[in-house]
Amino acid sequence: MIKITTNKGPIEIELDEANAPKTCANFLSYIESGHYNNTLFHRCIPGFMIQGGGMDENMQQKPTKATIENEADNDLKNVTGSIAMARTGDPHSATSQFFINVNDNEFLDHKGKTPDAWGYCVFAKVTGGMDLVMEISMTPTGNRNGHGDVPLESVIIEKIEVT
Repeated sequence: MIKITTNKGPIEIELDEANAPKTCANFLSYIESGHYNNTLFHRCIPGFMIQGGGMDENMQQKPTKATIENEADNDLKNVTGSIAMARTGDPHSATSQFFINVNDNEFLDHKGKTPDAWGYCVFAKVTGGMDLVMEISMTPTGNRNGHGDVPLESVIIEKIEVT
């Protein structure tokens, strides 16, 4: 089990290493290095998702490792409580950032091996604290340092650890 300790409370997640082995190994390497300590859930959209794992409290992107292969063709779906890797428009651009779906977001699922259809790789699910995830998604947001949907009151990922 993985425990995400936030300043609002804990979230427990379970990795799906069988269906997303490279993505899980990447996530674990960021945990082991302490990368996620004192980052933010920096993008929160009610009815959609909460995103974190890359920005410090000043909304500065932390340095990351190389990008990873997108394993979204693993039949896992972006359903409520699933956790997927965030990325840019390039399907294979994920590094450290991830998001927790607070709705069934099937439009994010893999539909083909083209840039527009590739989807977002689900690699884990919330097993405890989904009520907190939903609460975080409803946090009032605004713009900060050029980023939108940023919680007005910081939601800090104090640490992520394997328990």
